[in-house]
Amino acid sequence: MNAAVIIQARMGSTRLPGKVLLPLAGESVLSHVVKRCQSIPGVAKVCCAIPEGDGDDALAAHAAALGATVVRGDEHDVLARYWRAAHEIGCDTVLRVTSDCPLIDPWVCGDVLALLKDDQVDYACNHMPRSWPHGLDCGAFRLAWLDRAYAEASTPREREHVVTYIRLHPEARLANLANPIEGHVDWRWTLDTPADYAFMQAMFDRLPAGEAGWHWEAARDVVLRDPGLAEINLPDGRPGNA
Repeated sequence: MNAAVIIQARMGSTRLPGKVLLPLAGESVLSHVVKRCQSIPGVAKVCCAIPEGDGDDALAAHAAALGATVVRGDEHDVLARYWRAAHEIGCDTVLRVTSDCPLIDPWVCGDVLALLKDDQVDYACNHMPRSWPHGLDCGAFRLAWLDRAYAEASTPREREHVVTYIRLHPEARLANLANPIEGHVDWRWTLDTPADYAFMQAMFDRLPAGEAGWHWEAARDVVLRDPGLAEINLPDGRPGNA
């Protein structure tokens, strides 16, 4: 398996513009995401799939400086952006991560990716059904299914959300990584609003400084010690799309 993480990133978020370049504990949000993705077991490359256009040039330069391969593509057809990135970097398996999840867990991602080693699995994720905090989400699929989705997906939703065509296809065989620790499914650990940013600032002030090697349980323990953190950005049912 020649697996790559492809992180979709852009500057044009409607509710929190430029969110992926906001500072967290002395680094950008994207820096935390890239560094944690670089630690995922079984991954050979980390790529940032960024829209073409002047508005995202600074983001592309920053991603390259972080050591990620950068591939530019259509802003709104994110599926095409992923397809282009996968073919340019030459991977046969893709792990999809979004750039607004700086608490992404390398080992959870690695366990999702490992589910694809079973020949009976075409798409693996950790949110069908959801059992992890929203912000640890990832999904893995083979290049053959990405090629098929790129060629056949026709609705705006399928083109924007990358995996919709695959996970809803009747021929796709699905696997889900369940959280063995119950009780955290309603926690919101993604970055889409000013309240989310306030939560992330408070969280990263309490996490191990300068380290990318902590598990998600470290963040869980921070919230358990200070339950008020979970009240900062209560889930509103409107997940973002990087």
